[in-house]
Amino acid sequence: MTSHDPAPTGGPRSIESLSSLTTGQVDAVLTLLAEAARADGQQAVSEQGRLQLRGGERAGVRHLLLTVGDTSVADTSVTDTSAADTLVGYAQLEDTDPVEAPAAELVVHPAHRGHGHGRALGTALLAESGKRLRVWAHGGHSAARHLSQVLGLTLFRELRQMRRSLADLDQPEPALPEGVTVRTFVPGKDDAAWLAVNAQAFAHHPEQGSLTQRDLDDRKAEAWFDPAGFFLAERGGELIGFHWTKVHAAEGLGEVYVLGVRPGAQGGGLGKALTGIGLRHLAAQGLPTAMLYVDADNKAAVSVYERLGFTTHETDLMYRTET
Repeated sequence: MTSHDPAPTGGPRSIESLSSLTTGQVDAVLTLLAEAARADGQQAVSEQGRLQLRGGERAGVRHLLLTVGDTSVADTSVTDTSAADTLVGYAQLEDTDPVEAPAAELVVHPAHRGHGHGRALGTALLAESGKRLRVWAHGGHSAARHLSQVLGLTLFRELRQMRRSLADLDQPEPALPEGVTVRTFVPGKDDAAWLAVNAQAFAHHPEQGSLTQRDLDDRKAEAWFDPAGFFLAERGGELIGFHWTKVHAAEGLGEVYVLGVRPGAQGGGLGKALTGIGLRHLAAQGLPTAMLYVDADNKAAVSVYERLGFTTHETDLMYRTET
């Protein structure tokens, strides 16, 4: 799908919807995301969204490129997608959840904001999704809240990023439930078992619970992946829980990346023990701070993390069309 309309400044605005991106288009989008992150202090597109830029077509994923023709841009870091058009906006739409509306993320280059490009992308997303849409606003900035109102979307999900210092981490050796042992992940050997337990532990979670082998392979191929920080809990040789940690080296952050316990093994203190094991591992790397993400309406989890010393650092908001 391609749409055209006059841009408020410069030349004509064009929005192209694609099932996959060329290498040049991927580079242009990544440059745009980096410029936006420097201006905003955070990424506008999630890790999953950034991984889905590469590797060709993916079922249910669409990429919307907003370009403006014949513009003169002082910031030469903005990469041209063609000789005449400059990429100033990007959106990604993922329609893989069998129940929920398609989910989207979008960003406009900082040098081109205030000219209606965000609204144009949002309108294109509504058309692409058949007016069934969920949109993330990472950081919950006022401009994103305003755009959601303009598009007729309402708030329905709040995702908190929580942090705590690791400098004062003073936790005893975690006490594992009887019969439970912990070892680290072996790539290739443990993939299928981990995907199965992850799906069970996050059956209620639309993003995490639907991870596939391709999604896992994408993450294993990232520079940050380290199986030494990926802990598996077993009972009788059967996987029942895990704590996958992640290191954001540039930011000096360790992350409780994914922590899950299989239904039936919950309630015995395994989650708390796995959390402690992961935090001790991150502290041993010399990282000053740990972070994690948790849904605000998961009161039990928020309470657990608060007791562990975590406090809310920032909030991501998701808006959706009325259903």
